Amino acid sequence: MKRHASLMAILAIALVPANLMAAGQSTEWALKMFEETEHNFGVVARGSDVQYRLKVTNIYEETVHIADVRTSCGCTAAKPSQSTLESLETAYIEIVMDTKKFTRQKDSSVIITFDAPQRAEVRIPISAYIRTDVVTDPGSVSFGTVDQGAGANREVNISYAGRADWKIVGIENLPDYMTAKLDETSRNPNSVNYKLAVTLSPETPIGSFRGLVNLVTDDASNPRVPLLVEGEVKPDIVVSPEIVSLGMLTPGQQKTVNVVVRGKKPFKIGKIECESDLNAFQVRMPQDEKAVHVVPLTISTPDGDGTLVEEFTITIDGRPDPITFKALGKVVSGS
Repeated sequence: MKRHASLMAILAIALVPANLMAAGQSTEWALKMFEETEHNFGVVARGSDVQYRLKVTNIYEETVHIADVRTSCGCTAAKPSQSTLESLETAYIEIVMDTKKFTRQKDSSVIITFDAPQRAEVRIPISAYIRTDVVTDPGSVSFGTVDQGAGANREVNISYAGRADWKIVGIENLPDYMTAKLDETSRNPNSVNYKLAVTLSPETPIGSFRGLVNLVTDDASNPRVPLLVEGEVKPDIVVSPEIVSLGMLTPGQQKTVNVVVRGKKPFKIGKIECESDLNAFQVRMPQDEKAVHVVPLTISTPDGDGTLVEEFTITIDGRPDPITFKALGKVVSGS
């Protein structure tokens, strides 16, 4: 099952023991896990989908638990993607600003409370200015889930109330795999309406995409109107989970976990290879052709201490592109 390629198995990483922190650093230790300590959405249109994913990574040896996530203002809502983070695991705080009920300058805080390994409370300031003269409907370019190679089209209506000569003069930050067409649909003395048509290319790579495109206007003070664009391109065959958690391991320990390989129609797995030369993994290969395969993956834990990461490649008969997934665990010798 071994394939000689780039070494993906790592058995050493610097982790911070949370129990060594001084009592006076009860908030500082938690703050260090956040990618950002504040977020400003900037100037946004009324009705637009204003969202942000705040990244949180457990950089400590101990398990971290999020006890509560709340906000200081009804204009903002937030929730964690998960509450428990094992060592080196990443989660996101999903933050949403309500631009339908609220307008103009809005300031809030997302308050995250931890109760393990120590108690701490982190406040992340959030701000935005919600314009009252520009409205988007729907509030984002949401492609949802798109099959690989299918492509997709979406439309957004943009309404402006104000100057009779107001114009959208361009679009910025459009990804290479998207094209956009902007049409003016009406113009009156006090209002202007546009229709934005966005096309997702069939060549769009597999995976999730999310970002902001800017509608560039002739406004002197606030020329850019950000618009959220998001979606996910899914392949015909997927592996679940994409990252297999092996948990805590001791040298010499054997552990078996199941990996599910699911397709839209029956298929046969040709081979499964791992990138490193550790020879720590064994796979029970399925022999038949079917739409869902449950593949037992067994690790014989190698010697050493630290984090173990292995990447696997699955070759499907008749499919030119392989599929990959990873296994992640932590080896503790106990010595």
